[in-house]
Amino acid sequence: MRQAIGFFIILVCFPIIWILYSFIHTELLTASAFKDNLEQSIQLSSPSLASPVVMLDENNKIFSEDYVEWRDPLPIESIPLFVQELFIQSEDAEFYNHIGFNFSAIFRAVFANASANANEQGASTITQQLVRLRYLSTEKTYERKVTELVYAYEMEKKSTKEEILLNYLNEIYFSNQVYGIGAAATYYFGRPLNQLTEAELAFISAIPNNPSMYDPLENFEATKKRQELLIDVLVNNGRISTDQAVALKAEPIVLQTKKKKQLYPAYSTYVLDELKSLIAEKEGYKEKMSNAQNEHQKIFFENELQTRVNEIIAQGVTIYTALDPLKQKEDEAYVNNLLHKTSDVQAASVVINNETREIISMYGGKDYKKFDFHRGYQAVRQPGSALKPLLVYAPVFDMTSLTANNTINGGKLCIGTFCPQNYGGAVYGDVTLEQAFRFSHNTPAVRLLETVGIDNAFAKLDQFQFSHITEADHSYASALGGLTNGVTVLEMADAYTSFINGMYKPAHAIRKVVDKNGEVLYEWQEEKKEVWTPKTVQTMRGLLSDVVQNGTGKGISIPSTYVGAKTGTTNDFYDYWIAGLTDTYTSAVWIGYDMPRNMKTIESKKIHHRIFNQIMNTK
Repeated sequence: MRQAIGFFIILVCFPIIWILYSFIHTELLTASAFKDNLEQSIQLSSPSLASPVVMLDENNKIFSEDYVEWRDPLPIESIPLFVQELFIQSEDAEFYNHIGFNFSAIFRAVFANASANANEQGASTITQQLVRLRYLSTEKTYERKVTELVYAYEMEKKSTKEEILLNYLNEIYFSNQVYGIGAAATYYFGRPLNQLTEAELAFISAIPNNPSMYDPLENFEATKKRQELLIDVLVNNGRISTDQAVALKAEPIVLQTKKKKQLYPAYSTYVLDELKSLIAEKEGYKEKMSNAQNEHQKIFFENELQTRVNEIIAQGVTIYTALDPLKQKEDEAYVNNLLHKTSDVQAASVVINNETREIISMYGGKDYKKFDFHRGYQAVRQPGSALKPLLVYAPVFDMTSLTANNTINGGKLCIGTFCPQNYGGAVYGDVTLEQAFRFSHNTPAVRLLETVGIDNAFAKLDQFQFSHITEADHSYASALGGLTNGVTVLEMADAYTSFINGMYKPAHAIRKVVDKNGEVLYEWQEEKKEVWTPKTVQTMRGLLSDVVQNGTGKGISIPSTYVGAKTGTTNDFYDYWIAGLTDTYTSAVWIGYDMPRNMKTIESKKIHHRIFNQIMNTK
């Protein structure tokens, strides 16, 4: 009786089916008439997909991956024929014969569903499924279905069967934000697709039929049953033998689910920021922004740059960096532990390799999480006396005949209304430049800046990457590190590399950026330039070393044949700094509170000295 009713429904519906077919046929015949409109509606080339951004350390090992969707598109030759056959036989056995849709399959599905009084069989070809993935909703209406057929027909005209199959296999959804058969292999089994067994290939191929029902992390047994069903399809269609099927079904399936690597967030966060700077430099945005005629125009170029960065990231890139993972790990652990013992004081540090001028370690703040406020390159703080070597002493030795043994008055001083004082209000007579530097006297520093000239001194400072210096900073207060805005830890460490040998090149974390095909997209190509004469460098290195041995840097103890540094303390003890270098590294360290307040009570702990000792150690 039930079957008879089914046949009756078929007979009643046949005229409707015929009308539907006629309508489809008409749509196909007129497709060329609206070809241009259709091409504007859909893009038959590959759509823009969000691919992973992968970061590699100095040993070319992955330490960070950023992705919302896990994708790994493959060329057709990298997709095993077994997988191709699985999908064709289970989803669209007439794939190579139809024109985008299969009317006989549609008729069979209607007949079967009517006979079973259900809606169990579908009739969508692989082409239709790809169209639906890319362009259409999943709503089940006649209007949407007809549109799907027209789009599928147009896609078949514009693409080869191989292209359609490849795009389908690279774009279908495998649950857990995984798209494409290649990504499914690495996500669920931790191996490339070509290293999976046929049983494993059949297992992941079971997921797309219903990604929620066949999510192997939630419904492993259901996925396994679907795998076995796919294997049976191959047997029924004569693609494999029964014995092969039994063996495939019996093979154990052991998942090794991929975990997103998110190591060293302080470093990886900075790398993404540097990527933006690199793109700005290489594609002319930096010049556009610096030449902007007004703030509105500058914002326009900044937005344009961000759009470009988003485009590059969405394509999927691999970023080779200079990260020293062992050092980063040890430095983070040490400083975190140290800061946890001292209320809510914060710290930041940057370590640069002297030979390569690359950033190998960064500390962005206590228990730093990715994309948090990064105190290593985003916190702009007053540098205090740590700026004196760069703005006062090196320019003096570079531009005058004065030496470290010459004397300078350390007594009271007023220039207009500016009357600086030495630490504790102390007043000195004549002191050598070496003594003034060793104990960071203030009035001698202002007198020396007056000697060399403010504009001349800032012309030297302009050789570096201090991005927050303004015209208002061209004053005598700057000799003591009193600036309108301030500097960052990265900027200080970067500038101090000039005392390695007088040569300077901006320090970077990124070595190169490559696309998914391994082609180099961007890399820094700056050359070193001389910023200090050999005489100046020799004198400055001597003064920096003397600070460690006899001056405010006492407590610094690093196993190196050379250690030189300069400390800095700002008004009301809001900031403590150390910047310096050894034979191997150059670094800067800052400690303070995010909301500045007096740190006099913790001065004796010399937290910044202890951090400096740790991050400059080469063991």
